[in-house]
Amino acid sequence: MPGFGDIVQKAFYLGVGLASYAGEKAGGKLAELRSQVQKLADEMVARGEMNTEEARRFVEDMMKQAQQQQASGETPEKTPPSEPRRIEILEEDEEPTVKKASKENVTELRDRVVELQEELRRLQNDK
Repeated sequence: MPGFGDIVQKAFYLGVGLASYAGEKAGGKLAELRSQVQKLADEMVARGEMNTEEARRFVEDMMKQAQQQQASGETPEKTPPSEPRRIEILEEDEEPTVKKASKENVTELRDRVVELQEELRRLQNDK
């Protein structure tokens, strides 16, 4: 029959083993995340959306954020927003404004879309 010392020793080894396993899994996830973030940054550099220095900082910032979330036990929220995010295209000198959609605005926009579609068809037929 195993003694109390053997049980304590086995419990200790089990704890060390679990900690080691968790560390390996976390390291694997971080390596996978780094690979994905690096790939995204490389694509953005190739498209000219950022330079190599910005890409390096982007990867470092993302990894720091992931490590902080892992250390604090946080998980990114996956709850969908209550409504879609509004996107507004601005000219360089315009300031953003938030407009509520009204029936007049919707009708006006639909009419404008129809006008643009007709103009597009006319331009395609003129070719």
